[in-house]
Amino acid sequence: MAYGAHRSPLLPPRPDLGLARGCESCLGWGTVVTRDGEHELCHACQPGPGDGEGSATPRP
Repeated sequence: MAYGAHRSPLLPPRPDLGLARGCESCLGWGTVVTRDGEHELCHACQPGPGDGEGSATPRP
């Protein structure tokens, strides 16, 4: 018997598809599925929280 995906009260993360284009880790989706079946942003192409924008220390 086949089973569908479990319903989650949390929405999947919203990736930036422009950054995901051409990524070999997520195949351009911007998200990956963990072993637990959860969706998370691709670590290879999506910036994490605090990466890049709004950083307190500017790089020279």
